[in-house]
Amino acid sequence: MARVGNGAEPEVDCFEDAFDRIPVASKMDLRASIEECSMALNLALNNKFSEALDLLRPWSKDSMYHALGYSSILVMQATMTFEHKDIQAGMTTIKEALQTCQRFRKRNSVVGSISSLMSKQMPDSLKAEEMHAEICYAECLLQKATLTFIQDENMISFIKGGIKIRTSYQIYNLSNMSQGVGGDSEAFRQFEGGVKLGIGSFNLMLSLLPARILRLLEFIGFSGNREFGLSQLRDGAGSHSLRSILCVLTLLLYHTYVCLILGTGEGNLVEAEALLEPYIERFPRGAIILFYSARIALLRGNFENALVKFQECISAQQQWRQIHHLCYWELMWCHSFQQQWREAYRYADLLCRESRWSKAIYMYQKAAILSMMSEEELKTTGEDVVELFRQVEGLKQRLAGKSIPTEKFAIRKSRRYSSATPVKLVIPALEMMYVWNGFTIVGKRADTTESLLITIERAEEQLRNDPNPSEFHPDDQCLVQMLKGLCLKYLGRLLQAELCFTQVLSSEKLIRYDHYLIPFTLYELGLLYKQQGNYVKATRFIEDAKLNYKDYSMESRLHFRIHAALSSLKGSPTNSTPNKV
Repeated sequence: MARVGNGAEPEVDCFEDAFDRIPVASKMDLRASIEECSMALNLALNNKFSEALDLLRPWSKDSMYHALGYSSILVMQATMTFEHKDIQAGMTTIKEALQTCQRFRKRNSVVGSISSLMSKQMPDSLKAEEMHAEICYAECLLQKATLTFIQDENMISFIKGGIKIRTSYQIYNLSNMSQGVGGDSEAFRQFEGGVKLGIGSFNLMLSLLPARILRLLEFIGFSGNREFGLSQLRDGAGSHSLRSILCVLTLLLYHTYVCLILGTGEGNLVEAEALLEPYIERFPRGAIILFYSARIALLRGNFENALVKFQECISAQQQWRQIHHLCYWELMWCHSFQQQWREAYRYADLLCRESRWSKAIYMYQKAAILSMMSEEELKTTGEDVVELFRQVEGLKQRLAGKSIPTEKFAIRKSRRYSSATPVKLVIPALEMMYVWNGFTIVGKRADTTESLLITIERAEEQLRNDPNPSEFHPDDQCLVQMLKGLCLKYLGRLLQAELCFTQVLSSEKLIRYDHYLIPFTLYELGLLYKQQGNYVKATRFIEDAKLNYKDYSMESRLHFRIHAALSSLKGSPTNSTPNKV
């Protein structure tokens, strides 16, 4: 693995581009296994995924680091693609890696670790190999929890797996008194990198949990400190260890996805760019690096640059086709944000035909995009929108025994087309844009926001002049008002935005199906008051959404966002009674 000292020239990574055939090692000690895992990670970052797995596979049942590295690449694939088969392959490999790591751990290590921790004897009682086995074992558990989280957004299964990570939490406390583990400073540096990755990720993930879930863990001493987690990952990212790139990727995932989907959309893009910069120089054609570079451009509202970078990512490699699907998803949204519906349809159609993540969501998305086209443009596609919506429910699937929340939402909405006389959805592509928190991205660009507002106001006018309003009419009107309010907020027209949100709330008793609109609107109104500096009022409206509504679509997702919003409000000087979440 390349290292750069203070002011020194970087060591040359001869293996980064050099080899196609990698000899299998005949002997494997701790140092050699770490070096081979570093080589494998570099191969993966250079799009040589098969070569990386080939390097790790022969020793994956006999070396803890080969086992961990092998599972890490497969977990990385699963988190990048969300493909069911990738998730299952990752899960199987993690279980095997846990068995491999277990063989290197000290007997009764869980009880022994905790008792040694209390007596501060672990550095003496555990050998270097045993300490690395502990951290590798804990890291595999963390990977298992991450994959479970992907499958189950409500986090219950995550908690079941996450409780086992307490070993990692205990080991972390030893890092400051483990100077010179086994007299080997390199072994200690690698061990410390594992601690920072594990405990940083652990704290960061727990900090995302809404209070009602976190309370279940508090009785055994768990608490998630967001800033501490971020600081540990930053330290790990800046170190010269095997885990430094994994710390970087964890931070990038947090800033570019987690903050947007499960938060208020306030990821630190400046930090994300700084973290990515050295890897862009080192792996200029690496698909994973190109993907995050494109994602950052998209989040900044630089849609033109994002389109170019996503295409570069697609052309960079052919081994992991699923990364192409992830790019298609992003390209679909990039065009949707600009209301380039023909181009957006092209990528939605590709996803329907090629990706197996969620056929129901892809089909709904495709039909929703087609619904935004004019009749003339729709005819040129040869698609039957009503028939596409009718297919959605039959495509639903379950992951880990759970329905995907977004699928359930799409299925419920598409049922309007199941009757003999379908009732058209109103601006469905923009509604899904909101579900994925896309308005926080569009809001970076006044021109695209103005263009969306025109489309929304056109729908508002059509509803107002509808001579034969359906039973869905009040719901549709409320949806349009909420989305209009969002556009007005991002355009700085805050009073008009407030009027739109309050109009939705005043229509609560008229809503028959889309009950999610009220708690989500309360949340958005709270964010609007926060923007105006009225933290007391902001907290009151967001708390209202949290406490007084249940059993609505996307409830779990909103509770994550509420938790993030209340956390940002907590401790503000004008909030006399900050909420502890």
